Amino acid sequence: MAETGQSAVFDDVVERLRAMTFRADLSVREIPAPTGLSPYAFALAADVRPDPDTGESPYGTGRMVVLHDPDEPEAWAGPWRIVSFAQAPLEPEIGSDPLLADVAWSWLIDALRARDAEHHDAAGTATKTLSRGFGSLAAEGDGSQIELRASWSPSGDLAPHVDAWAELVCMLAGLPPGSEGMEVISIRRTMRD
Repeated sequence: MAETGQSAVFDDVVERLRAMTFRADLSVREIPAPTGLSPYAFALAADVRPDPDTGESPYGTGRMVVLHDPDEPEAWAGPWRIVSFAQAPLEPEIGSDPLLADVAWSWLIDALRARDAEHHDAAGTATKTLSRGFGSLAAEGDGSQIELRASWSPSGDLAPHVDAWAELVCMLAGLPPGSEGMEVISIRRTMRD
């Protein structure tokens, strides 16, 4: 069992994260955190411009879990670890771009750097999928998706890390910084700029 003082440290961080605000076209909410990964965990979900009726986003979605273990697991090299997920549908020709995975990873690292979100021991995977419907799903045509799963050990204030994750979710959906209220742009155009 973790010490009570560590619970107070975690509770303080969580309260600051709960008070954060995000761009208007990103809906962020707290979700139940997974258990068994660390003594303390806090989780958020984000959807880009979700449908008001269904709550689902046709553009992109993400999840983030902030983990705290005062025993500082060796793999974390510190008491905190962030685990994140972001995904977005793409045009099929974009999904086949050989640089897509590299670009998705670079957007995360760039977002962390832009916010001075100090971190170490970053790891992750970028997965791109292509699909084609057959039979009764043939009318759906071809599809593609990018998915980025990443984790890193943060240093200092955790709010910039959450901001960077929120930017990543929007970037994958085709909404770069400063694009609030604009139409979702093609990821192809963003990648070639």
